[in-house]
Amino acid sequence: MVMAHSLFQLLKANTNNILHVAAPKSTLALLQHMNEIGKVFEIPCKHDEFSLKKRYQFGKNLRQEHYDQAIVLPNTFKSALIPFFAHIPLRTGWKGEQRYLLLNDLRKLDPKKYPLMVRRFAALAFEKENFSFTYPKPALSVDPIAVKNCCEKFHLDLIRPVLALCPGAAYGPAKRWPPHYFAEIAEQKIKQGYQVWILGGPDDKPAADEIMRHVSGCLFFAGTTSLNEAVALLSLAAVIITNDSGLMHIAAALQKPLVAIFGSSSPKFTPPLSDHAKIVSIDLPCRPCFQRTCPLKHLRCLNDLKPEMVLNALNELMGKN
Repeated sequence: MVMAHSLFQLLKANTNNILHVAAPKSTLALLQHMNEIGKVFEIPCKHDEFSLKKRYQFGKNLRQEHYDQAIVLPNTFKSALIPFFAHIPLRTGWKGEQRYLLLNDLRKLDPKKYPLMVRRFAALAFEKENFSFTYPKPALSVDPIAVKNCCEKFHLDLIRPVLALCPGAAYGPAKRWPPHYFAEIAEQKIKQGYQVWILGGPDDKPAADEIMRHVSGCLFFAGTTSLNEAVALLSLAAVIITNDSGLMHIAAALQKPLVAIFGSSSPKFTPPLSDHAKIVSIDLPCRPCFQRTCPLKHLRCLNDLKPEMVLNALNELMGKN
């Protein structure tokens, strides 16, 4: 969802455009940080749920909005059903899963011309065959009152600089740097006067727990905050170390200094879109494989990426900033 903000900014550059977004429940909170969005709708289906009946009813309800155009970002067949059922006259998107009947402004993707996911999104703001456009980086807004409330709720002391760790990645283990490596860095930075916060969702608790077992003195926020609170907390960090994850994209859109760790995925596809980011990865014949789990069972792309490499990137980043 964060990368879609580049598209939203391009669309809103035409001040006559009114933007509404339909999104899954898990990402709705992020849209509150995008000033271009007028109205938000929750898609009544889970990520892996087809549910033709729900999609039809949702699309039917949207007919009263009288939209001129729908831009469909996911490449799935099911994602194109709602604007079709909503009778939106212009329905734009990449070809994806054979969506010829559902989309009438169908684009054929050339991955070589659009290697970055963000460019694939942003391209849908233009006519077909426009390869030379520029796009703004995602830039999330933060409500100072929400930040203040977050500080009061968690009794935060901001006298010492904050290192935020984001050890999770919903995609799978092949994108998760070992927790004990995160712990090594946390221990060193605490000795240097930093406080360390561990952020993530409920599924990231095991990784956060393991970090806590290796080093004391960290603040544990994994699975204990809302997404809005996580945004507020990241906005307070002096620097962030993160896997290739949703929180990485949020941190980048907040323009926070960050070190991004890439395992099975590639920064040539979904990099942190920020001038304040350092990317750390190692070259192996088997990466990037884009698999959820290591098909070779060794996970060398992450296990061989030692804490010293991340610390060097962190020190270089902090010297630059």
